[in-house]
Parts: sequence; C-alpha cells; structure tokens
Amino acid sequence: MDDASKRRPGVRILLVASLVGAGLALYAYLTPLTGVTGTLGALTALFGCIALAVAALLLFKWRRGAGAIALRVLALIGLLGTGFAALLLHQWWLCAVLILGLLGLLIDTFSRSSSSTSDRR
Repeated sequence: MDDASKRRPGVRILLVASLVGAGLALYAYLTPLTGVTGTLGALTALFGCIALAVAALLLFKWRRGAGAIALRVLALIGLLGTGFAALLLHQWWLCAVLILGLLGLLIDTFSRSSSSTSDRR
C-alpha cells in the first residue's frame, strides 16, 4: 500500500468489518440451526457485505471527487440496508459488525485526509 492508503483507517475498518460480516452471513446461511439456514435474507446479507467490501476497496483508490462522494453514499445505503436485514434475521453479531463498518465510514468521511487538497486522485 502506498503512503496515502496507510492514512485511511476508516476505510480499513470498513473493509475488515465487511469481510467479517460476509463471513458471519455465510455462516448463518450454511450452518444448520441458525434459524436462517438457506434463506434468501441471509444470502442477501452475504451479497450486501461483499458489495461493501468492494466499495471499501474502491475507496482506497478514490480519495476526493464526485465518484468518492457517490461511493460513500452508496456504502452508507448498503450499510443501513444490510444492517436492517441483519436485524430482521436476528443476527446480532452481524449487526454489531455493520455498526463498526458504519463507524469506519464516518471516520473516513469526516477525516482530514479524505478531504485534504494535498491528496492526489
């Protein structure tokens, strides 16, 4: 990673939270007796977490501009939607991990390094 990527702890938190969330959603989808084994809701939560991981990887590339703003808004919508799905599925650990991902997104959005004019695209 380059030096600018190392200064982006919010994006790292979002990436780790989305990968852990994907693991938790996959566990809930595949493991018997979780209450949501093989359901469309658990599969949707899994795909939502994978999409959040892709968004976090793209945020490492885009620091400023309209693309980064749009990606942050889409990540926020994805976090809220996947979190709501986790609530409906009674997957409390997944909810906790997505709240941590939301915290990472907020850190990245309001940190000085993501809005600094000295960063290159």
